[in-house]
Amino acid sequence: MSSELAKFVKNRRKLLNLTQPELADRAGVGLRFLRELEQGKKTLRLDKVNQVLALFGHKAGPVPIKRHINE
Repeated sequence: MSSELAKFVKNRRKLLNLTQPELADRAGVGLRFLRELEQGKKTLRLDKVNQVLALFGHKAGPVPIKRHINE
């Protein structure tokens, strides 16, 4: 999932013609955090992820996944 999130943020940032420092500043997060987000880091603070996503009119939430349950 983190790679999907990374692609989403990077694509939206580019659509708005924003640099990483510009987006980080507008979202109120650090540049390092934004770079890690766009690189698909597996562990990130959800509140900061939501600060970035809010600029695009989105927020993180539960997404169903397919699981095989062996009983």
